Amino acid sequence: MSSDEVNGKELYICGGCNAKIGAGELSAILKDLPQPKSDKLLVGFGSSDDAAVYALSGEQALIQTLDFFPTMVSDPYLFGQIAATNALSDVYAMGGSVLTAMNIVCFPEEGDLDSLALILKGGAEKVKEAGGLLVGGHSIHDALPKYGLSVTGTVHPDKMITNQGAQLGDYLILTKPIGVSVITSAYSIHETDEKTFQEAVASMTLLNKYAVEHMRDHAVSACTDVTGFGLLGHLLEMLSDSQQAVLWQSEIPYLPGAHDLANEFMITAGGQRNRNHLEDKVLFQIDDFAWEELLYDPQTSGGLLMSLPVEEAEAFLEKIKVHYPYARIIGQIVDKKTGPSIVVESEKEL
Repeated sequence: MSSDEVNGKELYICGGCNAKIGAGELSAILKDLPQPKSDKLLVGFGSSDDAAVYALSGEQALIQTLDFFPTMVSDPYLFGQIAATNALSDVYAMGGSVLTAMNIVCFPEEGDLDSLALILKGGAEKVKEAGGLLVGGHSIHDALPKYGLSVTGTVHPDKMITNQGAQLGDYLILTKPIGVSVITSAYSIHETDEKTFQEAVASMTLLNKYAVEHMRDHAVSACTDVTGFGLLGHLLEMLSDSQQAVLWQSEIPYLPGAHDLANEFMITAGGQRNRNHLEDKVLFQIDDFAWEELLYDPQTSGGLLMSLPVEEAEAFLEKIKVHYPYARIIGQIVDKKTGPSIVVESEKEL
């Protein structure tokens, strides 16, 4: 963590989705909460999905989500863009369209209000790009700046996509590269260059909207966005007890510089939480510590991870490449006979 000025249009840096409570701890916290029951509640918090979905009619359902975090960049305008892009992504992960958004703001009482105005400007621009309306919000004083959105979207109940439903044989497609937290953490302590950082920025501010526009034309069976639990954590949530995911390391996109930084132990606390939670569920058939770290690395405003039939994967990938040049087919869902839920191989067997 660095301590850039909060009173001068620069912000404290403390991690984005790296600040997320670990998956294991979160499950323990939530396990005793009563599960709401309603025929209209299509998706609640019991399924570890990306958003809640509530049916309004046979033709329309409401998607509700919120996301906010402390900043991982010192530029307030950029922070607003990243946080908004990240929050909007949950609606896209459900196959929906953004309707409205409301600001969630925590800001120091003695902080520079010009910085806050820049945060809100960055967020508002991303909501507009998403096709939504920014309709209000709530703010409180807090020691560190935090920002995000509460987002409402819509989807046809029959076209809703959850993080469950992946089919045996499906290919896995990832739309954005991994390595964001490794890079932003290194940049905050001046251990990487501006070009490397700007590659991460371009990824974090790219809406997942453009993938969803094509996703609706294909038989996508499951989808999630890759954020605080890292690629492996969010992939695990997609798998049933009878399924195993095989990943091909050579096909997984990563940001330039991220592997070298991880190799120099520029790693994150969130990545270590993910490793501790997932270690016995993953078999690495590669001998590369840095790659392990990238796969555990929390992603701020990461890509969509989706499963779809083999015969449709290449056509879908070709359509989204114009917006997501890093997008790749990274693995496959197979029958889990024995062993861990995820296997990481060096490359796809021919």
